[in-house]
Amino acid sequence: MKIIKKVIKFLNHLKILVRHKLSHWPLLYAFIGSVGVVLIWRGVWHLADDLGMSGFSSLFWGMVISITSGLFVSFFVGDSIIISGIKREKRIDEKTESEIKKEEVSLTEIKKDLKEIKEDIEEI
Repeated sequence: MKIIKKVIKFLNHLKILVRHKLSHWPLLYAFIGSVGVVLIWRGVWHLADDLGMSGFSSLFWGMVISITSGLFVSFFVGDSIIISGIKREKRIDEKTESEIKKEEVSLTEIKKDLKEIKEDIEEI
């Protein structure tokens, strides 16, 4: 059990270092990430073949796993699209530049207000 904790701690530390370095090179970061995703899918695909799973059973179990983990809708549709639909807002690609700038100003004002509230709380 201690070995597993040490391995997890090491991998966590390595992840932080790699993410920090790659954040300066977004195209390389995207490429490495996409290779990782493709290799995971390839491994899952071959494992399913080795287990003799049919296309229907793969589809069924894939949906069961993704729905029960809560990833199905958020991955294929996206949280921001769902939330904007509920609020009857425009998607970001439908907004005009002036609408986006107006939202940015509002967010800046909210951030300033939160900073003032935080300072007031710290004084108390």
